[in-house]
Amino acid sequence: MRDPLASTGTGPPEPDSVPTPLRWLGRCAYPLLITVLVALAWLTLGLDWEPSLPSMLFLLWTVLFLGLLERLIPYDRSWHPDRSEWRWYGAYFFITAVGGSIAQGLVSAAVAVLAEPQPVLPLAAEIPLAVLAGALAGYAVHRLGHTNPWLWRLHGVHHVPEKVNVANNGVNHVLDVAFSQGATQLALAGAGFSQDSVFVAGLFVVAQGYFVHANIDVRLGWLNHVVSSPEQHRLHHSTDLAEAGHYAVDLSVLDHLFGSFTWRPGRRPGAVGLHDPRSFPPTGALLATLVHPWRRRTRRPARR
Repeated sequence: MRDPLASTGTGPPEPDSVPTPLRWLGRCAYPLLITVLVALAWLTLGLDWEPSLPSMLFLLWTVLFLGLLERLIPYDRSWHPDRSEWRWYGAYFFITAVGGSIAQGLVSAAVAVLAEPQPVLPLAAEIPLAVLAGALAGYAVHRLGHTNPWLWRLHGVHHVPEKVNVANNGVNHVLDVAFSQGATQLALAGAGFSQDSVFVAGLFVVAQGYFVHANIDVRLGWLNHVVSSPEQHRLHHSTDLAEAGHYAVDLSVLDHLFGSFTWRPGRRPGAVGLHDPRSFPPTGALLATLVHPWRRRTRRPARR
């Protein structure tokens, strides 16, 4: 059964033509995103702000910034959400935000106990190590979500839409969000990283998570072999399992390291979504989606 909220187009989506005066946005989008991240982290740590408000403001700015770019320099205009999709995407975002916040509160309490109150190393050295460790933990959790049958019944919800954009980055099962966030942050805290480093690594995870889902015509060139980008993550959502690698959402160098890197310049998916659409409820069936992991299995769940 096809997702009624999904694109009905066939064949590889051709990038839409971006007007010449706007092409510079594609080159500046990622550097600007990271510049704002660094500036906010520097202000928060330097002025000793409580990190929850800066984290929320950065999330909102990231969504608005990338959402605007989707309108100005879209990769594929047919991937823009329609009115029906906006309603359902908003419902998923609200549910996962509430559930994720509750889980985050529990994780934060554990992090406060496990993490070092002060950096063991200078922050200039500890933060890059925390980003790398967080990316490694995130890669492991994400790949496990695709290979473990029960975790796939949670994570597969995210792969139901047949579009990739900023809005449907929030289409997730609430338990999948809680598991992935909790596992990554607890891994960082358990490894001995300070709360400051965990905070900055968390900002990077937010930036990358929304950036790779953005329906924007951005091309990072050689940087694709270091950091993850929309060019690669569209392949991760491909219905062709031979090209649907790219489990790294943060650092694509991990895909090289673990053999899941499939991108090459100009490569794009023929279609995105589930390899077997019948294995999950459609996005619009919200209640059925939430209880899907506990429903009786009539056959072995299709994994990607």
